[in-house]
Amino acid sequence: MKTLHFYLTRQVLTTLMMTVAVFTFVLLLASVMKEIADLLMKGQVSLILLGKAIGLLIPWVMVFALPMGMLTATLLVFGRFSADNELTAVRASGVSLVSLIAPVLLLGVATSAVTALINMQWAPQCRLAYKELLYSIRNTRPATFIPKRTITDLKDSIVYVRKIRGTNLEDVLIYTLGPSNQVVSYVRADRGQLTVDSTNNKANVTLFDGYKVEIKDGKPSTFSAPESHFSYQFQSISNQTYVDISELTFWQLWDEIHKLEERMGDPLKLDQPGAGSTPQRIRQLRSSRHVDLTSPLRVQAHQQVAFSFACFAFTMIGIPLGIRAHRRETTWGIAAALALVALYYSFFVIGQALQTKHELAPHLILWLPNFIFQAIGAVLLWRANRGV
Repeated sequence: MKTLHFYLTRQVLTTLMMTVAVFTFVLLLASVMKEIADLLMKGQVSLILLGKAIGLLIPWVMVFALPMGMLTATLLVFGRFSADNELTAVRASGVSLVSLIAPVLLLGVATSAVTALINMQWAPQCRLAYKELLYSIRNTRPATFIPKRTITDLKDSIVYVRKIRGTNLEDVLIYTLGPSNQVVSYVRADRGQLTVDSTNNKANVTLFDGYKVEIKDGKPSTFSAPESHFSYQFQSISNQTYVDISELTFWQLWDEIHKLEERMGDPLKLDQPGAGSTPQRIRQLRSSRHVDLTSPLRVQAHQQVAFSFACFAFTMIGIPLGIRAHRRETTWGIAAALALVALYYSFFVIGQALQTKHELAPHLILWLPNFIFQAIGAVLLWRANRGV
């Protein structure tokens, strides 16, 4: 029996590591990793910073890669196990299916525990650290703020720079936009300079030897512009107002919920300085009396916990589905895994969409896929164990 357990566990672990590596690589490519790679190609980021960025992104994508890998591993391993008639030989020797898969179920529990640690603590911290890294790159390398040969849409401005050498700009065109996003004026200059004011957290652009065109009532007027100044404010990552809910750890979320509940009785306390670090997205909901300000925070907290059980839920349903499919093709296993993952995640999308409608209890919707998948998996395992 130990030999069987070791053989099956080794097969699942090997396939799990391979599938997690593949999914992690794909998710990294599809994430904001593209921003860092673009900066690397332009020579604005060193390989050390690139490695640090990838390291900070890995825990974030592992939250999704681990459950997907566990589901794919169980479908592939038990599909081959059944297709090669190994399962028939094992059952003919008097070994029940439940006792055979016990180590795999324990592996599902272990991966769920690891996912919980990553999802509730490490992933939000690494995501916030990644954003801080991007801000630090931008502040120390002015050229990352306005890339060359790129139309950059900034607040009330559109900027184009043909060439950048350090802090020196060549062939610069800056459009100034009005309240309705219409062009009210633009400045063209052969050269300019870009500096970053770290103290005031802003970028300053100075243009030399240019000309300015003002558009009023549809009529352009041209003026000489020997020197023009533009200033663009950065959003400070250290300001908690800009911290997204998804970048808070589980304990930070519950701390924010308790702070809001204490202040809900006195609306004036919500705007007092030092009243807490509630994200801006929540504070914008104050204008409605029918909105529970804690609901989005509660949804995020439940999502971190509920999603941690995905590995075990996928293990429960992946084993019997792999046996019933009786196929050993890798393509089929990956396709079935993606379909089940899409179904599972759809509940989380619905919960997120209803996060401000506390009367619908959106935080409870997040638990439905775990209960459904585990219940269906338990029934299918019971039927498979009885040979049905």
